[in-house]
Amino acid sequence: MSATDELPETETETGASPPPQSAEGRRRWRFVGSFPFLVLVALVVAILIKSFLVQAFYIPSPSMEPTLEMGDRVLVNKLAYRLGDVHRQDVVVFVNPNSAAAPDRGALGGFLHWLGEGIGVAQPEKEDYIKRVIGLPNETLEIRNQTVMIDGAPLAEPYLTTDAKACNGDFGPVTVPDGALFMMGDNRCNSADSRFGLGFVSLDKVVGRAFVIIWPPSDISGL
Repeated sequence: MSATDELPETETETGASPPPQSAEGRRRWRFVGSFPFLVLVALVVAILIKSFLVQAFYIPSPSMEPTLEMGDRVLVNKLAYRLGDVHRQDVVVFVNPNSAAAPDRGALGGFLHWLGEGIGVAQPEKEDYIKRVIGLPNETLEIRNQTVMIDGAPLAEPYLTTDAKACNGDFGPVTVPDGALFMMGDNRCNSADSRFGLGFVSLDKVVGRAFVIIWPPSDISGL
């Protein structure tokens, strides 16, 4: 092929030219690689993780002292009881079984409220509690001589302080219904739990298991 027979730079050896890219296509790809798009993806991923996998919870009361102090923040594994069973003495987050029914927002309103919760601009519809699992389904529980008894056997509770153990006042016996839990705070002197008002907690109210303290840094530890 002579110099005068060379193909134009835009042609291939077969004579075909690459298709021109439309302005709309170029704009679309520029958006996909842009900072706002990456922020949007990160936000969606964060909301999905918070909703279905792991969520941080703030400790608003002293009911779990000394295990958890007011102001601590914990991570809660939301898959723990989808993949396994609840165990005695797990520290769990659950929805207040006595909270009012959520308003009917409709499909769109419900989605928008869920999205608002995920990004922290909407209040949760129901109050969450954090306590320790003491009684499991179908067990008989009572407290005698400052000791919790499960089916007649004493329960070892090394997480209780001397003062907290002294607040183990006589209670029961009661039988935990099938599909429910008996919850108690570690601060037995100051805990609104299944002994007082809260009642039994249905398993379907359990959000997940708290497994690590993440704040403050000086208290970072597993549970």
